[in-house]
Amino acid sequence: MSGDGLFELDDAAAPANRPGGTAGSLAGNAHASAPLAVRMRPRTLDDLVGQQHLLRPGSPLRRLIEGDQPMSLLLWGPPGTGKTTIASIVSGQTNREFVEVSAVSAGVKEVRAAIDTARNRLVRTGGETVLFVDEVHRFSKAQQDALLPGVENRWVTLVAATTENPFFSVISPLLSRSLLLTLEPLTDADVRGVIERALADERGLGGRLTLEPDALDHLVRLAGGDARRSLTYLEAAAGAAESPEAGDDGEGAAEPGTITLATTERAVDRAAVRYDRQGDQHYDVTSAFIKSIRGSDADAAMHYLARMVEAGEDPRFIARRLVVLASEDVGLADPTALTVAVAAAQSVQLIGMPEARLNLAQAVLHLALAPKSNAVIKAMDAASADVRAGKIGPVPAHLRDAHYGGSKQLGHGQGYRYSHDAPYGIAEQQYAPDVVADATYYRPTSLGAEASLKERWERVRRLVRGR
Repeated sequence: MSGDGLFELDDAAAPANRPGGTAGSLAGNAHASAPLAVRMRPRTLDDLVGQQHLLRPGSPLRRLIEGDQPMSLLLWGPPGTGKTTIASIVSGQTNREFVEVSAVSAGVKEVRAAIDTARNRLVRTGGETVLFVDEVHRFSKAQQDALLPGVENRWVTLVAATTENPFFSVISPLLSRSLLLTLEPLTDADVRGVIERALADERGLGGRLTLEPDALDHLVRLAGGDARRSLTYLEAAAGAAESPEAGDDGEGAAEPGTITLATTERAVDRAAVRYDRQGDQHYDVTSAFIKSIRGSDADAAMHYLARMVEAGEDPRFIARRLVVLASEDVGLADPTALTVAVAAAQSVQLIGMPEARLNLAQAVLHLALAPKSNAVIKAMDAASADVRAGKIGPVPAHLRDAHYGGSKQLGHGQGYRYSHDAPYGIAEQQYAPDVVADATYYRPTSLGAEASLKERWERVRRLVRGR
């Protein structure tokens, strides 16, 4: 069973006469001891929760399933939003064989074997196959290339699922031959509906337990838009409520057959942080983290830092981002920012987690509260743009190295003025090549400590250039 999708196919939707092996991996999951999330899988598109933008009449997904049209799908969305469910519905409602290949464990050999089997089945019996590839972004280019013959010749209906941006993680030939469907995170109302249906449905808890409103709210909050997670937590809470020890929830006796907030909290130790540090959540949370510091919102920055820490993000990655930000977004508006960021990075190396989270937090707060300037990166980018444009004239002769034999005959070093001998320690002379002699790269802001630097730089610039 895949770890990403919401539900997989159960017996009621399973094609008949399914052979063994991976093709039957979703069969037999309707038994009473199966996980609640497995028993409550939708069987049809109408049972699918959320994703209304994909379910409208005439939508490509409905045409594929209801019109039984051969088409390969690439499903992109967060965990628990129904990617595996859609694959199983395509298989069940179109009576196609379901074959699953895991991108975690399968290689090119297994991919080709699955496609060859599907092709032979198509030739012998006319039976079509849904080839489901979970976490397709984990496939190498060679493995993804191995899928192309089956897709191009329609030997299989490929349904590939990914939590990562497919434009970065899926090869272009496969992307261009598949219909890309983006799945949205489930809303709280969607998750609430999933839980309430599981409470009442005979495949679920069959109405034998009542869930208190505050316990329901807690489950919805913990799920974070992941329906599978919500049912996993509900099943844990139901088990706790039905256990012999459920007579006392710590706040007095609980009503028989009732799942209380205390029972739920006991069953689910802590909120699972909704953050995949290998997928899109990694990039989204990191982006929000940096932008919150840049925007001087210390509270938001601390929130995103906590999400990354709780999710097990590499603290060295966080520290590196802070060191970059110290120069990119604070710069000389607070000259101590880089020192603080580097100190936090060194603390991570010296101390390690979990204690180093405090050093990271201190650095985050310092950077968020510091005055902001992007003059450093703008100066670097402007200078680099001129260099890339070919503005790299010769070094002025008086600045060239004059320490080797024969250099004086070439005029090197002649006319150079030693800065320490000049008034204020600043000598009037040309330093930049002629082609950029009048260029202005560093433009200090009037924020923080950079305001005084701005005044100084304007005076120094006039002295150096004789103006």
